[in-house]
Amino acid sequence: ERGAFTGAIAAKKGLFEEAHGGSLFLDEVAEMAPGLQAKLLRVLQDGELRRVGATRTLRVDTRVIAATNHDLAAEAREGAFRQDLYYRLNVFPIFLAPLRERAEDLPLLVDHFLQRFAREGGGPPKRFSAEALRAMVVYPWPGNVRELEHAMERAVLLGEGEMIGPGDLPPEILEPQDELTLPLPNPTVGFKETMARVTRDAEVKLIRRALAQAGNNRTQAARLLGISRRALLYKLNEYSLRRS
Repeated sequence: ERGAFTGAIAAKKGLFEEAHGGSLFLDEVAEMAPGLQAKLLRVLQDGELRRVGATRTLRVDTRVIAATNHDLAAEAREGAFRQDLYYRLNVFPIFLAPLRERAEDLPLLVDHFLQRFAREGGGPPKRFSAEALRAMVVYPWPGNVRELEHAMERAVLLGEGEMIGPGDLPPEILEPQDELTLPLPNPTVGFKETMARVTRDAEVKLIRRALAQAGNNRTQAARLLGISRRALLYKLNEYSLRRS
């Protein structure tokens, strides 16, 4: 409200008011301060809020979508996140697998970010060298899509000409991973097709190596690969490796 604090020269709607009748996306909800968690819980439970400096409450009807990469259930049990707020938010949970379990998405995401940053920078479309492709395929992407996005932005900015080489990628992507012998991309084939083929070959080699190391124990192999057992079974079926 106007005059609620220094610099408040006019009344202004908050996010919940702006999203009234629609949806409000709250990213990284686990980072929310305890005091703010309590305020959010009150709005979710009562459907009411009060502007800073106001004396009356306002009714709001807003669907809240919250996202986090934390284990909120564990943090709620440990007291690091309000348990009552966790249960209030956990009405319809959607779990997204990490990027390392969705290698088939990598070509599409890379192509999307390449096109986007090239367009924003006003430069020509770019493509990756064989060495850069290898590095990206075997890298586990612990920061998921956000890390990939920043890596692609850096590559487009640093890449000279139309070819992006390993030196244009963040240093951590170039750190030694599991060595693979992958076929060189065919320059006459489109980027998406090339990336998909390289990704598939890398996945097959890694899965076979993990299964061999685990004595064909799929649970242990999934653990070695850093993916869920369900994801491994899906890949085995996708690549017809169940009997190999």
